[in-house]
Amino acid sequence: MTAPARHLAVAGSVLAGLAVAIGAFGAHALRASLSPEDLAVFETGVRYQMYHALGTLFAAWRTSHAPDSGARLAGWLFVIGSLVFSGSLYLLVLTEARWLGAVTPIGGVMFLAGWLALAAAFRRPPPA
Repeated sequence: MTAPARHLAVAGSVLAGLAVAIGAFGAHALRASLSPEDLAVFETGVRYQMYHALGTLFAAWRTSHAPDSGARLAGWLFVIGSLVFSGSLYLLVLTEARWLGAVTPIGGVMFLAGWLALAAAFRRPPPA
């Protein structure tokens, strides 16, 4: 596995593990203290983080098979998008800083760009 693919695989694995830990924290430690609406926002952050952790692992796999395909870009867009999208939702709920809701769509745009980059990466055949 190439170094860029390995870095993405590590990042995706860490994001997935953190999604499990953060989700458990929300389910056990926050359930009694958050409103149902805030808990739903928190759970949205966890869900999208896990989806994009898996997308990052998929991008790592593609990068290992076709290093110049653009999958590496997709993977890093997923990582940064997770930090911005999910991170802003976690902070919004935990700090009640509602202005962070304006930051969340930036992460969403990164997710969309990542999926488009991954689609483009699969349009290119791997090297022979």
